[in-house]
Amino acid sequence: MSTMHPDFEVRTLLTTPLIELRDVVCAGNCRHKGAVERASRTHLVFPYRGTYVRHVGADEAVADASQVLFFNAGEDYQVSHPNPGGDASLSMSVDEALLREITPAALLRAGEPLRFGQPRLRIDPRAQVLVALLRHSLREGIAEPLEGEGLALTLAHRALAPRTTHAAGSSQGRQRLVDRAKLVLARDLARRWTLAEVAAEVGVSAVYLTQSFRQVEGVPLYHYQLRLRLARALDLLRDYEDLSALGVDLGFSSHSHFSAAFQKMYGRTPSEFRQAALQR
Repeated sequence: MSTMHPDFEVRTLLTTPLIELRDVVCAGNCRHKGAVERASRTHLVFPYRGTYVRHVGADEAVADASQVLFFNAGEDYQVSHPNPGGDASLSMSVDEALLREITPAALLRAGEPLRFGQPRLRIDPRAQVLVALLRHSLREGIAEPLEGEGLALTLAHRALAPRTTHAAGSSQGRQRLVDRAKLVLARDLARRWTLAEVAAEVGVSAVYLTQSFRQVEGVPLYHYQLRLRLARALDLLRDYEDLSALGVDLGFSSHSHFSAAFQKMYGRTPSEFRQAALQR
């Protein structure tokens, strides 16, 4: 079932007593802060295409495919789209008692309703794969509700487990610097940026940018860009007959470069993944 709005489309993929999954695709027409919104339930939101910025009061969080964002129940927020092209996310709400059971207590605020104490966590490649599997299997009617619930709970476990996540940290100034750099990289995934070019875009030295990015995100700048490209590949695999063209369109120097990077990140080549996972 799909709900159409002027700026976005919401497609319900799964609704059970325990879990609701929605595919939310936004045109990204609002470059500046949009209207104030409020979630009635706490949601785990997994961006898989494009970028946007979520504003909660004075705090900002760049949403991209490397992380899960927490939209807390009863918390006002606004969304802006600094980069053109729109965005898409998989939104998951879980029965509150079940979500409390699977979430480490350190991630939650005290009291009711259930709310997370931080805006986002970085997720690992396996969680990115699960997002792609869930979307495809439910959208195409391949997975029955029981399998969909199982995959969704596995994704939630994976996203919230301390061993696979990294909380963005450091000072607010460094966080905002890193967020600007992330938006620069996401603006053109295929561009072969140099460190000096990115540093110039955000107005700091290359050394300071390198140190700040690793401190805040836990990974080097180049690795973050690679993960964005490969996450986009997960989203586009079913739309490309020629996987060599997909690699080139995402900025890889050759199909072998693309295939090797994809296999290292996800454990299978692009063609193997498409055959085994997206066309099962």
